[in-house]
Parts: sequence; C-alpha cells; structure tokens
Amino acid sequence: MPATERSARAAIYARYSSELQNASSVEDQFQVCRALAERMGFGIVGTYSDRAQSGASTLRAGYQNLVEDARAGKFEAVIAEALDRISRDQEHIAGLFKQLRFAGVAIITLAEGEISELHVGLKGTMNALFLKDLADKTRRGLRGRIEAGRSGGGKSFGYRVVRELDCNGEPVFGGRVIDAAEAEIVRRIFTEFAAGKGPRAIAASLNREGVAGPNVHPWGDSTIRGHHLRGTGILRNELYVGRLVWNRLRYAKDPNTGKRISRLNPPEMWIRKDVPELRIVDDELFAAVQSRLGGIRSSPTVTKALQTRFWERRRARHLLTGLVYCAACGSPMAAIGRDYLACSVARRQGNCSNSKSIRRTVLEDLVLDGLRHRLMAPDLVAAFVSDFHAEINRLNGGTGARQAERRRELADVERKLDTLIEAISNGLKSTGLQAKLDALESRKTGLLAELDAPTPTAVRLHPNLAEVYRAKVAALGVALNEPASRHEALELVRSLIDRVTVAPAEHGHEVELIGEIAAMVALGMDVAQNRTAAHPGRTGGAAVSEAFARSVKVVAGAGFEPAAFRL
Repeated sequence: MPATERSARAAIYARYSSELQNASSVEDQFQVCRALAERMGFGIVGTYSDRAQSGASTLRAGYQNLVEDARAGKFEAVIAEALDRISRDQEHIAGLFKQLRFAGVAIITLAEGEISELHVGLKGTMNALFLKDLADKTRRGLRGRIEAGRSGGGKSFGYRVVRELDCNGEPVFGGRVIDAAEAEIVRRIFTEFAAGKGPRAIAASLNREGVAGPNVHPWGDSTIRGHHLRGTGILRNELYVGRLVWNRLRYAKDPNTGKRISRLNPPEMWIRKDVPELRIVDDELFAAVQSRLGGIRSSPTVTKALQTRFWERRRARHLLTGLVYCAACGSPMAAIGRDYLACSVARRQGNCSNSKSIRRTVLEDLVLDGLRHRLMAPDLVAAFVSDFHAEINRLNGGTGARQAERRRELADVERKLDTLIEAISNGLKSTGLQAKLDALESRKTGLLAELDAPTPTAVRLHPNLAEVYRAKVAALGVALNEPASRHEALELVRSLIDRVTVAPAEHGHEVELIGEIAAMVALGMDVAQNRTAAHPGRTGGAAVSEAFARSVKVVAGAGFEPAAFRL
C-alpha cells in the first residue's frame, strides 16, 4: 500500500543467530531500520530483538512479544533488515505472514521491501535451502576434522583442549591432549568397575572425596554407566582406548517445541578413526569392562525388564508427583520402584545424608491428614479472616481516595485545556504550545480510562471457613479412590499443596507440608469451580485471586506464618 495510506506506527525486529556473532549486530539492524522507517514516514513505537537465537524456531521471547503486540493492534507495520532475520523456516514465515495480514500489519524489510505472498514463497524456500546447505557444509567440515584425528565437537573427561594456529595464523579447531589428573580418575573408574564395584558406589566414593566430574558437576551413576546403544558414559567411551567414533547420532528439530532430538544412526554410518596418542586405558582392561557390562545387560533381571518395554508406558501421575523435596539438600525426591520415594542426589551421587526412603502411600496419607486437620486450624483461620477483612477494607478505602484524587486532577486538566483552546482560537501562538496541548489531552485520556475501570468487588470470607474447607478436603480424599472422579480430585488436591519436604528422623521421617493459601481459601469459599486451566483449583475472580495470591504461605503445624497478613 502507498506510504500516504499508512498509519504512522511501526515496530522494528532484529536478530542474530550465534554467540560467536557480535552482539552489536542488533543495534546495527535497529539503526538501518530506523532510517528506513524515517524515509517511509513511520514513527517507531517499539523494538523487539532476539540475541544468539536460531531463526529456525519461533520459541524466541522477542519474536513472541512481537506477534502478541501485533495482534493487540499496537502497530501497523513490522520493519526488519531482511525476511530471514524474522525467521528462516518456510512454514513459520507463511504462518506469521497470515497472522499479521489478518491483524492488518505489513512486513517491510530493507532487502525486499514490502513482503507479499511471492516473497513468502520464494524467500521461504531459499531460507529453508540455506539451512539445509549450512547443515551439510557443517557436517562435511566436522567429518574432515575426524579424518584428521581431531575432535568433532565436545570434550570427553580425561582430555583438555589445545588452542592451535595454522601457518596463516588462523585457528585450527579440534585439538586435544590427555589431562594427566583426569586420566587417573578414568583408569580408577575402569579398574573399580572391572573388580565388581557398581557405578552408583563408584560415583558416591568420588563425590565423598570431592573429585569433580565432567564439567565440574558431581558424579552420577549414569555418567559412569552411560547408554548401551548410544555408546555414552565413561565406561563405554572408545576414545579411552585410542579409537575415535563419530556420527553415532543425528539430530532433528521437533517442529512443535523447537528442541533438537537425537536419533541413533545405523552402525554402518559410524566413522571410526584410530588416535593412539589419546589412549588412556589398555585393551585388556577395556575388554574386561565391556564383558561385565554385557553380562549385566544379558542377565535374566535386565532381560525381563527390557522385554516389558517399560519406557513406552507413561507412569500415572500420583498425588505428590513433582511436589516432594529432600529437606537435607533441597533436591526432588525420586520414585524408587513402584511404591517408594527417596532423595535422588543421595541415591545417584551420594552427596546427601538423607538416604532413607519413604513409602508413597504413607506420605500421601500424611499429606491428606495435614491438609484436613493442620493447615486450617479454626483459631488460626479466625485470626486470618479478621486480618484479611481489615486489610481489604483499608485497601478499598485507599481506592476511594485515589478515585477522588483522579477526579480532582481531571477537572484541573479540563480547565487548562479549555484555557489553551480559547487562547489558540484568539490567535495566540508560542513555541511549545501544541506540545503542551498534546500532553494535557494524553493525560485526560489516561485519567478517564482509570476512572472508567470497574471498582473491585468486595471480598468476604466465610465465617466458618475452616470447617467448610475440612469437609471438602475429606470429600476429595474419598473422590481420589473413585476412578470417575480421580483426575479432577487429584488436580484439586495438588493445587492446595505448594511443597512437601521430607527429612530423616530417629523413628521414621519428619514431613513438612506447605500449603497454597490462595487455593485453600478458594476451596473453602466454594469458588474452586472457577479455576483456570493453567492453575486448577485457583480462583478465577480477579479481586479474590489478587488478594489471596499475595498472601502468606501456610505451614502444617505452624499455622499462617507470619501471623500478619502481607500484601
């Protein structure tokens, strides 16, 4: 459309794709786009950017904000340096073009001008071909490194990177040499495993001694054991016997999430290269370790487990899934078999003293009992209700005072506007008069919007809130055992729980239950049916949810802490 028909508002989008690129690239793109906007008569109302983000995914904060504001009608054009700055994916470009066209927003680039259906088809195809060509060239370059006996990416434990330059002073990548200290740890792991020690025990002993693992992380049993088919883990790494293996895996980007997913290549596609200078473990020890790994995998227990294809069956969601934490180290409690929970760090790394497991059903019963009897004790609830009403009344009083102040300011602004308009109509001219008039008009619009906003609904809590809440939690406990109502009851009960921590005690465990006060009060007020899809069990009313969501947490056995209502 011609420039004269355009509205004056536009937004700028900029992106660069790699950490290796200069971060000033975004500012450079903003500069050239502002110059284009000025030539076309646009005023810039917003800038959006994504730094070190691939154009093959839409999961970028700046991109998502741009689309959201376009739908909200905040501008009529998006200006970018080139179409591939917005996206390199053909499907995404087409989808964005359709969305923006529906919203009445044009796409204008410095390289292509105003984008049309023709640009979307041609440039989208070109960008897709560019990505494929780039991937092919990258793989060719990596294969060349492997054939030269150099690393194709990543650094295995036991080695350190060597920075090298060629005869022209250009960097040569992929060089590495043995790290003597780490190599000793590798040999120790192989020797201990070959002698019969398990990966979990090896990891625990290394962590107790303060030995740093790969990337300075604690050791875990999976770090040592690895994966049979993928050849990962310390014990399966053929580099330790001087044999470099490349191209085990290929990667594909999930179109729904934008995440890279690895897939195993057939063995005939693997590339092997002997690098004897990188040998750390002798052939005899490596063979002994592989023999023991193979024996474990072919044992009756493992064979039976593999035949069940357990990884294809998604575990049912339990009452406390993702809500239970170790009190000693703060890490999540993990499922141990079917019926028990235990600290994942204590079991896998040996870095936590909380090594006792707890039966899942016992913990669930304790939590339901705490929800029913301890979190909403009648005397504490009565004090909370009183403080809550006092605070809400104070806030509502303040709201009335603010509204009166806005009305007084609006009358003053309108008087000033009348005076200015009369002066202009009488022929008065002075520098800055129009700017002052515009500022007053803008302030008047803002005040009118604030005065037109609905008054918050008065919030009153049930006088017998604790008893109503108890009865409903008891009913939910029963509903958890009914197949027809289990899912809904499960979500409601989970919404009442913020966190459960478990600590070892002399005779069992100490369990602390922290409740979500907003959902608990909502349940007692019988408004839980207004829960949102994102937060089941939480209130949908703005006045109720805002007041409760900013309130304190509730701890079983201690009541509302601190006692004063906090906003």
